[in-house]
Order: sequence, then structure tokens, then C-alpha cells
Amino acid sequence: MNTATSPQAVVELDGKDLPAHCPNPLMPTWSSHPRVFLNLDSSGSAKCPYCGTQYRLKPGAVVKGH
Repeated sequence: MNTATSPQAVVELDGKDLPAHCPNPLMPTWSSHPRVFLNLDSSGSAKCPYCGTQYRLKPGAVVKGH
């Protein structure tokens, strides 16, 4: 998982990083907000409603379902 350094940063996720949530473990503590789980849309991306960080699946990421 890449770190988000600004509100408009893009975090690329691999299948092992799911379920997607924000703030992610690499974000600094001072910028924390309540944890929110993100539902990736059909294009494989989602935006955090608190900080605006954009999350997307890496090209070729394998997502395992239940």
C-alpha cells in the first residue's frame, strides 16, 4: 500500500490490501479520522468521504471474493 501524503493522493491497492479502508496504516497519526471501509466501484476505485484520498486497484490486482 502506498502512503497518502496529501488529500488528493492516490493509494494503489493490491488484492491482499482488501478490504480497503481509510485512514490507511501508513498515514500519520495527526491526520487520522474515523476508520471508514471503502467499497471499490466497478472501475476499481473509491474516494474517502473524510479526507478525499483516492484509492484504486493496481493494474492486474487479483481480488478474491467470498
